[in-house]
Amino acid sequence: MGNSDIRSDWSVAEIAALYNTPLLELVFKAASLHRQYNDTAEVQVCTLLSIKTGGCSEDCAYCPQAARYSTDVDVQALMKKEEVLEYAQKAKDAGSTRFCMGAAWREVRDNRDFDRVLDMVKGVNEMGMEVCCTLGMLTETQAEKLAEAGLYAYNHNLDTSKEHYSEIITTRTYDDRLETLENVRKAGVSVCCGGIIGLGETHDDRIKMLHTLATMPVHPESVPINALVPIKGTPLAENKKVDIWDMVRMIATARVLMPATMVRLSAGRTDMSVAEQALCFMAGANSIFAGDKLLTTPNPSFDEDNAMFQLLGLQPRKAFKDEKAYLREMVEA
Repeated sequence: MGNSDIRSDWSVAEIAALYNTPLLELVFKAASLHRQYNDTAEVQVCTLLSIKTGGCSEDCAYCPQAARYSTDVDVQALMKKEEVLEYAQKAKDAGSTRFCMGAAWREVRDNRDFDRVLDMVKGVNEMGMEVCCTLGMLTETQAEKLAEAGLYAYNHNLDTSKEHYSEIITTRTYDDRLETLENVRKAGVSVCCGGIIGLGETHDDRIKMLHTLATMPVHPESVPINALVPIKGTPLAENKKVDIWDMVRMIATARVLMPATMVRLSAGRTDMSVAEQALCFMAGANSIFAGDKLLTTPNPSFDEDNAMFQLLGLQPRKAFKDEKAYLREMVEA
């Protein structure tokens, strides 16, 4: 296996040409690279738990957890460690190997709540699962503390292109997002970073977001591709459902640009048939979120996913396959 396909010097024009390739040809190209760099029979199963729900001061236009929107989300304080570990054990028993904890915070503050999260990270890590967190903006010191506690990955999505970003969020900047990702990278924690389609963006915005991800010095180890789930009470409540072919095109393009990265089929999966999900796997998706909820939106159950895996001949990827070292080796060689 060579590393000639792993590049960080993509131009926007190159990505646009790739993105606009006839769909079946694009999927074939992506599937070929996926087979070269990954075990196509393996899909990483991740579980996401909202450990602190609602009441967020941000104004992300898609998010029902923003305090300023009137949605059906009930504000809940930070969960107890015991409750979180019980949920993590259930997820592990159901075949999940990565456990992600999400808190509706704008940024991490150095207080007792952060200390409690560090304790949760230690507990889940001791269970033999990869631990991921998504807690908002992080300083370098906070990222180091999470790493010391055993954090494996940190999720902080770009959401959209830099050009479209201010249409979706005004309470923080695109550069704030990039700074947090840099702090995570410096701490030696795996980076999980992707975006959402269906926010009212153009195809050019999607291409530019992929360009930002694919030109990072080391590609994110995980790139979630989310389809907007319109929630009543949010500014994007009336947006149309994303077409499955748009999801397949995004996944295939991400796979070609970042061959060794985990490309994650994330929000919006509950609306997809097994056949549509199979197309996404063929196009290069090799990670999913499982469990009944994805933060505050519905998600297929573990039982449904197990039946799909059996039908498609897929199996859950084992925890702690060191993609971090592999990716660095490929980029630096």
